[in-house]
Parts: sequence; C-alpha cells; structure tokens
Amino acid sequence: MNPTLSRWTVGVMGSATESHDDDADAVGELLTRLEVNLLTGGGQGVMRSVARSFITHRRGAGISIGILPCASETDRSAPRAGYPNEYVELAVHTHLPRSGNEGTDDLSRNHINILSCAAIIALPGGAGTASELALAERYGKPAMAYSADPARLSRLPASVARSNKIEQIEGFLAGALRRP
Repeated sequence: MNPTLSRWTVGVMGSATESHDDDADAVGELLTRLEVNLLTGGGQGVMRSVARSFITHRRGAGISIGILPCASETDRSAPRAGYPNEYVELAVHTHLPRSGNEGTDDLSRNHINILSCAAIIALPGGAGTASELALAERYGKPAMAYSADPARLSRLPASVARSNKIEQIEGFLAGALRRP
C-alpha cells in the first residue's frame, strides 16, 4: 500500500442492519480505484460491507475510517456494541450517542460524518441515512444515492440525486473531488 494518504475522503452512508453487499461492493471497489479515504459510521450492515470491499480491493492510497457512537447517554466512554467493525482502520471514538430518527440532533455523530467528507454516497438505508443526507444538504456537501435496484432507495429523500449505474457515481465523484 502507498504510505501517502489520500487528500480526499468520501463518506458512504447506509443501513446499519442490512449489508446490501452488491451495492456496497461496487462502491467500495470504485473508491479504491479513486484512491480516496472511506468514511463510514463504523458499524454493521452497509458500513461493514463497504469497508470490507474497500479493504479487499485496495491497491493504493486511502484508509477506512469509522466515526463511532458511544454506548449511551449515560456511558459515553465506550463505543456502542458492534462498533467498530473489523474493517475500520482508524476508529474515531465520540461521546455522541444519538442516531436513527435523532440523526440530525446535536448529540449525533452524523454531523462529523458529513462535515469530514468531500462527498457523500448514500446506499440503501432508513432514518439514519436520511438524516445524514439532510445534513449533507444543510452543510452544502455534494451527495448522491446509489443502488443497482432503485426501489431500495425509496426511504431516502426524493431531493437527493440517485443512480443505479456505478459509472454515474464515478462521474459524480470526479466532479465533487475535482482538484483545484
């Protein structure tokens, strides 16, 4: 692996319970070709699946970063159970417990997830993924949803651009990551 880290970080957001391996594998492989850093919430489901693909296909620069929630509002010194997954290379522990329907709350790590990325790719997910897309819009971060099966994206905000072709995601990232 190239010891020089990429300048760019791409966030991949998605379901914490469903892996959507086909979509996650396509995105993970694309990110390795682009030699960017991958940032996820560091847990299971899509987060684990895309990080596994990223690590498996990586040949150049970039690392797998996970922004972890704490266990609870009363136990902020330990990560939530299941975090980080085994494919996170840099785990960033937070004191922030909220997620899901509370994903835009000030006590959610989702703000860090979005603010730390140059661009966001959303894979199928629920309320937590939708909240991350709302934050991307709030903070002016470019975002696009992807699934080979467009029906899987039905729970995401209609205002977010979406594609079922990985080539379109690559084009979106080429524009979003355009170097100055």
